[in-house]
Amino acid sequence: MIRQSVSAGRAGARFDVDALDWPRLATPMARAEDALARLDARIAASPIRDGFLARAHILDARDALWLEGELVPLEDLVLHDAGMDARAPTHELTRAHEALRARRRIARQPPDWAFTEAGFAVLRGEAEPAPPAAAPTPDHEAADASPFDAVFADIDAAMARASRLLAGEAVAPRAAADRPPREAADDALACFRDALAAREDLPPTLAAALALAELERLAPSEPLGRRGWLAPLLAAALLRAGGKCGHLVALGAGLRAVARERRRAAEPTVRLVAFLAAQAAAAEAGLRDHERWLAAHAALMKKAQGRRQTSRLVEAIDIVLARPLVTAGMLAKELGVTPRAGLNLIAELGLRETTGRGRYRAWAVL
Repeated sequence: MIRQSVSAGRAGARFDVDALDWPRLATPMARAEDALARLDARIAASPIRDGFLARAHILDARDALWLEGELVPLEDLVLHDAGMDARAPTHELTRAHEALRARRRIARQPPDWAFTEAGFAVLRGEAEPAPPAAAPTPDHEAADASPFDAVFADIDAAMARASRLLAGEAVAPRAAADRPPREAADDALACFRDALAAREDLPPTLAAALALAELERLAPSEPLGRRGWLAPLLAAALLRAGGKCGHLVALGAGLRAVARERRRAAEPTVRLVAFLAAQAAAAEAGLRDHERWLAAHAALMKKAQGRRQTSRLVEAIDIVLARPLVTAGMLAKELGVTPRAGLNLIAELGLRETTGRGRYRAWAVL
């Protein structure tokens, strides 16, 4: 049975699902279902699946910040992710990289992880990811343990925390009780959790559209803890958890294609139709990109035919397809060769130079 309504927090308004204009939702929902199914089937059997997903992570992180009104140069995001910044990272770049890490974390975890208590707390920055289990200490090492080991462990943890902060990562506060109360945010978060609970009774595409509509309406209350870029990631995770897609769809491209006025319309049905249209647009954009990158992969692989077994050209092709752009230094770092060898590989592949800057040069496939 469809959940009757979703509470809207302190304001008392309600999102009545049964009151929606279902005939108006039928066609957009069917179009989104078909487009997502085609994309998922194409990606599942694609020879460039890993490269496609790696590139989609970066592009979607940039689009998520664009939806918040922040422009992040793609080359800066790629270089920052590779640890090869050409200049000091800006606040917008740091947030985009945070979105990129969150998307990769969601993709690595089980489909429903983002909606568990632990997963949702990590994504909102209220908790740190669980560290990997430590290997048991042998008896001879335990016998040699120093009474200062606990002190040194605390110092190491503090230094690691400082390093993550300097690197721009979001680190949870030490004591959540010291944080100031945020009743409005808590009410909005409770409302959004109700919207997520409704997904069990709705098709995945409509559940994702409902979650996006609720987040757009509750944006002033900050239900995501000033991380508005999480909204499309959670919607994509809903599609994955509902079995509609086996991968995280890059919804940012689809949301960019839908006018902001439609996404924030006063009528709930109009908002849902807009978000369903965004899902279809994202799937169609993903299919177009995949076919373009697949053709580029085939053209590049022809250049690798007849090479010696020690050639690194095939590995360089995989790296090029996994990133929107590459530099000679990035290829050298990934392949363990010299920068001069990286330039030679780029010349052999015939990549197109994209930046035209004097401080560094970058190339792309398309």
